[in-house]
Amino acid sequence: MPKFTWNIDPALLHIGSYELRYYSLIFVAVFLGGHALLRWQIMRGGGEDEDASDFFVYGVLAVLIGSRLGHVIFYDYAKALADPIWIFKIWTGGLSSHGAVMGLLFAMYLFTKRRGISYVEGMDRFSFAAALGATLVRIGNFFNSEIVGKVTDQSWGVRFPRYDQNLDAPYRHPSQIYEVALGLFVLLALYIADRAMGKEKRPRGFMVSVFFILYFGGRFFIEFFKELQVESIEKAVGLTMGQILSIPCFLLGVVGLIVSLKKRVAVGWYPEDEEDYDDEDEGLDEDDEASRRADIDSDKEFRDVEHKATKRQPAAEPSVKSGVRHDHDDDVDEEFSLSEEERRRRTREELKKEDEDPDS
Repeated sequence: MPKFTWNIDPALLHIGSYELRYYSLIFVAVFLGGHALLRWQIMRGGGEDEDASDFFVYGVLAVLIGSRLGHVIFYDYAKALADPIWIFKIWTGGLSSHGAVMGLLFAMYLFTKRRGISYVEGMDRFSFAAALGATLVRIGNFFNSEIVGKVTDQSWGVRFPRYDQNLDAPYRHPSQIYEVALGLFVLLALYIADRAMGKEKRPRGFMVSVFFILYFGGRFFIEFFKELQVESIEKAVGLTMGQILSIPCFLLGVVGLIVSLKKRVAVGWYPEDEEDYDDEDEGLDEDDEASRRADIDSDKEFRDVEHKATKRQPAAEPSVKSGVRHDHDDDVDEEFSLSEEERRRRTREELKKEDEDPDS
């Protein structure tokens, strides 16, 4: 990478006292691109288009509130205390990726709980969108000349006069571009991992775990090239705030990957209790089938018994005179007037008597 000076006006347009910043346009691209990737993942998993659209509101609020509060709490609380109104000036920059992740984790929890979807399933589906957002946001940081790298004497570097407030600014590591490269690498790795694991045959939790491992692992190393942001803490512990926040995220990804590969829970965008309903329905079907078979066997047994009884009964003598009503006719009428259960009972009793007195 050659050496050059980056002194671009962060505002694309100036309209009176208002301005349209590149950073704002990039955030629009983050939301639209993220929605498209999430929609692709949800629909491939069996969900509806409306699910991704419904999460759009959750995602926008989570990113804006989470990333801004994350930056204020972790990096710039002194400025927030001195100028509380500055907290709401998001377009000027100052958003934390770790805060955005925390906001999205909470938003996805609310979203999936309301729909009965697995929380891990939701985060799995969102991993591509998260990687895209992490990539594009660093481009916005570059346009704002913020979150710069340390001074370098290498053969490459970028001057940021707007950051150093000096036209003869020193050359620095373009850490924003490093993180853009990291984000593109993570996106490619997620795509390859998704295909390698059979897409919808992958175990639940695999994708989000890979994202956490690769992104926050890479973020930890890139932080060595970034300028300190919270010197009072970072000099005391020997790590930047970004590294401190990346460690638990990386470990969470490792644990998640181990659990995912061990349990191998099938993926799918469906309510968590749907399987229970299926099992209950299956159990009911089995009970109905058993009952039906029992009825068939009972009917078959009755027909066999009735057939034996008919064979053992002597043939009725033909009537000598027409129009004369015999006692046998009365028995037939009585038999037809009985219920099926009563007829079965009488037939069994007759057979039992015949078995006890075979000579009769």
